[in-house]
Amino acid sequence: MSGVGLIIAFVISIVIMIVAISKFHVHPFIALMAISLILALIVGIPLGKIPSMIGAGFSGTFSSIGIVIILGAIIGTILEKTGGALKLAEMVVKLVGKKHPDLAMELMGWVVSIPVFCDSGFVILDPIRRSLQKKTGYSSVALTVCLSAGLYTAHVFIPPTPGPIAAANTLGVGEHLLLVMGIGALVSIPCLIAAYFYANYIGKKVKTVEDLQETSEKEYKELLKSFGKLPNGFMALAPIIIPIICMALSSIIGMAGIQGVAKTFFTFVGTPIIALAIGVVFGVILLAQQKKIGDFYKIVDDTLRVVGPILFVTAAGGVLGKVISEAGFVGYMQEHAAILAKIGIFFPFLVSAILKSAQGSSTVALTTTAGIMGAITDNGSMMSLLGLNTPMAGVLTVMAIAAGAMTVSHANDSYFWVVTKFGQIETTDGYKTQSAMTGIMGVVGIIFTWILSLFLI
Repeated sequence: MSGVGLIIAFVISIVIMIVAISKFHVHPFIALMAISLILALIVGIPLGKIPSMIGAGFSGTFSSIGIVIILGAIIGTILEKTGGALKLAEMVVKLVGKKHPDLAMELMGWVVSIPVFCDSGFVILDPIRRSLQKKTGYSSVALTVCLSAGLYTAHVFIPPTPGPIAAANTLGVGEHLLLVMGIGALVSIPCLIAAYFYANYIGKKVKTVEDLQETSEKEYKELLKSFGKLPNGFMALAPIIIPIICMALSSIIGMAGIQGVAKTFFTFVGTPIIALAIGVVFGVILLAQQKKIGDFYKIVDDTLRVVGPILFVTAAGGVLGKVISEAGFVGYMQEHAAILAKIGIFFPFLVSAILKSAQGSSTVALTTTAGIMGAITDNGSMMSLLGLNTPMAGVLTVMAIAAGAMTVSHANDSYFWVVTKFGQIETTDGYKTQSAMTGIMGVVGIIFTWILSLFLI
C-alpha cells in the first residue's frame, strides 16, 4: 500500500487503538500488538516478514530503554525507602517555597532532562513528586503534569539530549551547538509557561488515588519520623546528580573534540546505562548509611514488579512503530516533500509531528525529520528549497522539528506509559493530561519558533 491509502490506514489504526483502550478497556499491550498485526496485514507487508519484524520492534525497545528505565526505577525506589526523596523534597520546598511545588517539579524536571532521557528522569524524580504531594496536599495530577512537562521540554529542545544534537548535526549546524542550546532554552520558556497553567487547570478536573487520600502537615511529620534521621543533602542528591554529571561530561568531551583515554573513559561512564548504574551504586551506599542494606534485594524485586508492565506495553508500542516504518510511511513523506514545502518552517514541524504520532519516539521523529530536511549546505535539500539555508535558519529548524517531536505523546509512546503508570493516572485520563499537555506545548513551541524566524531569518 502507498499514497493516501497508507495515511488513511494509519489514522484509522490509531483511532481504533485509542477507542479500544479508552472505551472498551482493552489492555494496552493487547491493543497495541493487535493493531500492529492488523495494520501490517492491511498495508501489505509480506507474511513471512511480519513475525521477525514484530520481534525486532519488541526487542529493539527493550535494548534501547529497558535497562535504563529499570536502573532509574531502582534509584527512585532507593530514594523513597531511605528517606532520600523526602530530604530532596525538603530542599526543593525551601528553595521555591511551600506554595509553589508545581513550579518546583517543572523546573527540576527541565534541568534534569537536559542530559537525561525523560523516561528515566521521570522515574528518578517521581518519589520527590510524591513526597511533595504528601507534604503540601497539592494536586497529584498537577504535579505529575508539571514534572512531565519540564522533563519533556528539555528532552526535545536542548542538547546534549541525543535527539536535538543529532538533528543539529544532520542539518549542518552541529558547529553552532551552543546556539542550539541557547535557542532551545529560549523556546522552552513559553512551552513551560503553557504547561504550568494547563497542569493547574487539568489538576482541578482529574483526580488520582493520591488526591483522594487526605494529607496533612501532621501526617507528613509522622512520615518523617518513620525514617528516623534523614540522609544528608549530598547523599540524597548523589544517586541523581552523579549520573547527570557523568552524561554531561561525556557530551562536553565530545563537543570539545578531546581524544584519547579521556574521551574513551568519559564516553563509557556517560553512557546512560553505565551512568545510571553508577547512580545505583551511590544508592546502595545510601542504603548502607541508613542501615537498610538488607532491604536491597526486596527493593530490586519490588521495582521489577512495578516496571515490568510498563516495559511490556512500551515494547508493544515499539512493534507498532516498526510496522509504520516498514510500511513505507517515511518514504512517502520524502517523495511528496516538495509539494508541502510551501508552508515554510511549519513543514518540518508537521513532518515531525506525524512521525511522532506514528511511531512514538521523539528521538526517532527528530532524527528522521532532520534526515528528510537535509543539510543547509546541500543545494538539493529541503532546507534549500524552503530557503532555510543559513546557520540561524538551521537552528530554528531544529526547534521546529523538536516542537513536532513532542506532538503528541499517546499510547505508542513509552513516556506516556511511564507518566501515567507512575503518576497513577488512568489511561483515559492520560489523554486529557499527558497527550493534551504535549499537544499544547508542541503548538506553542512552533508558534514561538515561527515568531523568532520573522526576526532572526
